[in-house]
This record gives sequence, structure tokens and C-alpha cells, in this order.
Amino acid sequence: MMIAEIEANLQSVRERIAAAAGRAGRDAAEIMLVAVTKTQPVEVIRAAYELGLRDFGENRVEEAESKFHRLPEDIRWHMVGHVQSRKAAQAVRPYVLVHSVDSLKLARRLDRFAAEAGRRLPILLEVNVSGEASKYGLRPEEVAATVEAMRGFAHLQLQGLMTMAPIVPDPEDARPVFAALRELRGRLAVRFPDLDRQHLSMGMSDDFEVAVEEGATILRIGRAIFGERR
Repeated sequence: MMIAEIEANLQSVRERIAAAAGRAGRDAAEIMLVAVTKTQPVEVIRAAYELGLRDFGENRVEEAESKFHRLPEDIRWHMVGHVQSRKAAQAVRPYVLVHSVDSLKLARRLDRFAAEAGRRLPILLEVNVSGEASKYGLRPEEVAATVEAMRGFAHLQLQGLMTMAPIVPDPEDARPVFAALRELRGRLAVRFPDLDRQHLSMGMSDDFEVAVEEGATILRIGRAIFGERR
């Protein structure tokens, strides 16, 4: 029953992504779906894996570490939640992408621990586009200086930007936030050409169709796939 429910939800999500991409004249194949598994038990994640999902996102390093050894090794784990600087070492080894680098301090520590681990860690810079005090992230006007400062970080690979829109009753109200992140990437690409057409991680269960229309390349979706926890 669990697999059937997830399968139906996943099919619906993929159809909605394809429709939104079509409206924007985009190819849905260029959009990565990361299934956010915060609070989900291992059995649910395994069911999603059996349905073909491979990219999974976790919000907390402690919760994620309790799952890694109990699930297939070919899962591509993403860290999508806030990473405290003191836990930076835990955010290096297992993740294919850290979406939530929200300060130069954290970037510096990740670079240090990535060097110790002998790897180059792909990251996104989290931008607090909406300006909400409750959200983490760089202010838009801080991003260029942060990218410049990170040029000396040999063990980080900047792959784009991430943001979270406010929780709003109408997904259309989130559109300006997503458009602003896309426009910020465009302005940054004038100075940093490597950022041109790099990732925009934006859009969750309530607003992912609008995010796709505004250029999202990575969607972080949990509830629309797994439903509400009972």
C-alpha cells in the first residue's frame, strides 16, 4: 500500500513538472527531482528507491547519518537543510551536493574538511531572497562578494544558488522570489561566467510548478511525494 501511494504521488508530481516545463518552453528532463526525506523512515525511502528515485535530500546531518548504512549505496544524498558550522565535517563525505551554504564562514569550514577528506565538494549558495528573518541565507547583495572570496577555496565547487520562498496561500505569490533568484544568477554571470546556466535549487511541494516556470533546475519535494506523516 505504501509503495502504491508513493507511486501515484510520484507520477502526479512528474506530470505536473512536465506540464510546467512545457508552459515555460523547457525540457522536463533538465530538471532534477530531489525527494526530501526529513522524518521519513528507512522503509519509506527504500520504497521510493524501488520506484526509481535516486536523489534524496536530508535536512539534518544527525538524522541522515542514521539512515546511510541501512540503504543502497548508489543513493545520491543531498544536504538541503541548515548546516551549523560546528557540524561542517559531517556535511562533507556522504553528499553529492550541499544546497544550503549560507555564509562565508561555513564555506571556509567545508573547504577545510573537504581538503582533509580528499574531495572537491559541490555546493550551492543559499540566498534569502525574501528577506524573512526566520530564514537562513545570504542577502542578495552579499552573494557577489562571497563568490569572490570563495575563489581561493580549492576544495569547493560552486554549482549555483538555492532559495526558499515564503509559505503563501497562493503559489503565484512565490513567483517574484523565484524570478529574483534567476535574475541574480544572470547578474552574477556577467562577473562570474561559470555561474551562467548553473543550478537554481528552488521550489517545494506547494510551489514547485511556479519554480519550474521561473527556471528551477532542482526541485526539493517531500510532502507531495510521501504525503503527510500519519
